[in-house]
Amino acid sequence: MPSIDNIPVNLPEGLTEDKLREFSPFKNWHATLKRSLSLQHTNSTHPFHKDPYSLRSITVQSFDLFGRPPHQRLGFLKLIAEVSNGSGERLPGSIFLRGPSVAMLVMLMPDDLPAGQEGDERYVVLTVQARIPAGSLEFVELPAGMVDEGSFSGTAAQEIREELGLEIPASELRNLSEMAAATVDAGSKEGKGLGEGLPAAMYPSAGGCDEFIPIFMHEQRVPRETLKEWTGKLTGLRDHGEKITLKLVKMKDLWKEGVRDAKCLAAIALWEGLRRENKL
Repeated sequence: MPSIDNIPVNLPEGLTEDKLREFSPFKNWHATLKRSLSLQHTNSTHPFHKDPYSLRSITVQSFDLFGRPPHQRLGFLKLIAEVSNGSGERLPGSIFLRGPSVAMLVMLMPDDLPAGQEGDERYVVLTVQARIPAGSLEFVELPAGMVDEGSFSGTAAQEIREELGLEIPASELRNLSEMAAATVDAGSKEGKGLGEGLPAAMYPSAGGCDEFIPIFMHEQRVPRETLKEWTGKLTGLRDHGEKITLKLVKMKDLWKEGVRDAKCLAAIALWEGLRRENKL
């Protein structure tokens, strides 16, 4: 039986140990969990210090491949991690591994307004597209995309180009998630995240999925006529199955227009909080 760090790993037919070890979401998840488990032993104030938990086994139940033969790659993974302590108590370990994504809060303002006088004329670009896992053909959300390779900011810039048609250098994007994390006292337990090394990002479903999403922001002034052209514009990569319609909403209405989208609500909280603390 294959093993990783002497932990038995059960694999389904068609998935090799090498493919599993090369899959970045698995590598990142395993390294993070290993680090978190080690803290039980080194930190006497850890809530599990007296009876620490250990990873006993990993069972991969299924996997999805992306792309077409012969250039397919591992895309999604469903596994069970058995984590228990000396008393036999277990922690929930049913996991859907898919890796990180990025989300973009793109705000457009008419270029005929003086700086600082945008008022109600600060518009946010949303996408409307099919999200079959949610049972929806018209899901309203912030632009977002999976991170396959490269930097988070580079992926965000690429998604903005593909979904919105805007060319924005990655260096001009501001990472709201990192900016918020930097405001937390680095010496506090919360600031250190108990030393677990979790990324500064939003976890939309930490009870069952490894996905984390840093949220980037960009502001841009555009001609007023351009704003009128954006709503209803069709974008997306058609050969990737993307059929996206753009929607412009006022920033003050974003909380209700994007009420079903966790990325949207997180972006509002970050943007408003950073502005309150004069970080934006």
